[in-house]
Amino acid sequence: MRVIPFALVLAVLAPQAARAEIAHHPRAEQQSLDLAKASIALRSVSGPGNQTPQVAELYKRTLIEGGFSPDDVVITPVDNTAYLIARWPGSDPALKPLVISGHMDVVEAKPSDWKRDPFKPIVESGYLFGRGATDMKLDGALAISSVIELRREGYKPRRTIILAFSGDEETAMKTSEMVADALRNADLVLNIDVGSGVLDEKTGEPQYFSWQGAEKTYADFRMSVSNPGGHSSEPRADNAIDRLAAALLRIQKYQFKPELNDLTRSYFENAAKLRPGATGAAMLAFAKDPANAKAIATLSADPALIGKIGTTCVVTMIDGGHALNALPQHASANINCRIFPGHARAAIMRELEQVAADPQVHFEDVSAGSVETAASPMRPDFVDAVTAGIQKIYPGTPVFPSMTAGASDSMWFRKNGVPSYGASPVFLKQSEDFSHGLNERTPVASIAPAVDYYLSVIPALSH
Repeated sequence: MRVIPFALVLAVLAPQAARAEIAHHPRAEQQSLDLAKASIALRSVSGPGNQTPQVAELYKRTLIEGGFSPDDVVITPVDNTAYLIARWPGSDPALKPLVISGHMDVVEAKPSDWKRDPFKPIVESGYLFGRGATDMKLDGALAISSVIELRREGYKPRRTIILAFSGDEETAMKTSEMVADALRNADLVLNIDVGSGVLDEKTGEPQYFSWQGAEKTYADFRMSVSNPGGHSSEPRADNAIDRLAAALLRIQKYQFKPELNDLTRSYFENAAKLRPGATGAAMLAFAKDPANAKAIATLSADPALIGKIGTTCVVTMIDGGHALNALPQHASANINCRIFPGHARAAIMRELEQVAADPQVHFEDVSAGSVETAASPMRPDFVDAVTAGIQKIYPGTPVFPSMTAGASDSMWFRKNGVPSYGASPVFLKQSEDFSHGLNERTPVASIAPAVDYYLSVIPALSH
């Protein structure tokens, strides 16, 4: 396909919502694209040949060339990956730092499955293609290039600005926890990996921007039943698979108590304006009364919304039996839960045990790499800064909070009591979000407004 020049992409494919000008900062915009392509070309996938440390070195070179002191950009190797912390010292050391957080690793991608090699970035028809184009090497490049642009323009932060990139967010999150522990004195974290804008499917114009202020706790619980088994020609009432199946059906029919917090109430109140008909009415009704049965029924029927009104648990794997002609000696299943903020995993597992209502069904928490966290507060300084940044690039676009299903690096900062907010300025059509999927791509036209956004938000939070 024909490769379209960067400047032409900006002129032709930029969303049509009111932007007074485009390409205010051509140097930063070109650097964002070049850095994104260079980092996508590095296969930063967990396991043999992991090139995450090389991404860190690329970022370090770029920051030093952009004016950072070499002593202020530190790469820490961890197992086969690494994390990077870069500091831009502020003029007032008494102020806690602003952290801009992201990650350098990506999900595995097999070239044989893709139309294009996922680790050979290319711009075609106005899109940057490659693994990490959306999650999240373009975002990382935008943040780095925007900070360098601020230095180039002579900005002097009062509050120290820290760029922090973990190296295994997509897998073990070991470096994610280490970074959050090292920066537990931060005032606020701007997580550029989550939160984003949505483009209208038909017009391509910005529809709304939703920042992330909370995420649900990820949990896996193993349910298991064991008994002596026997010959299949002599069936008996006590069958491990039957017991497990009966417990699973009771869990399937169970709904955890619907609930709200300040973030989700604001989400429903604002999102309702964009959803006419029964769904929008149910959103408003639920925001007013989370016990409204009719609203609960409507929202629960939508897979995209049921997770926003409370904890959800669903069976994802089953295993049982050992021979075709034998009664099962063992049967097990995995229940995957996304837990509403404010609830402990242990409490949810106890609730599931009560629902299963069978003492022979044993429950075990087998969750890995997840911790319970409360929602971040709706801090006026953050809300005002992000709202102003979005209004600068797309005037009139609705801006409101959201809660995601988890888990991002924000989880580890919130665990340490540091408010963390997802607020990536990249806008996509929902149908074109291929994060973790095949043929991942992001519109190149999102680069110019994203730089403008960062040049507004970062000074607002670091002055």
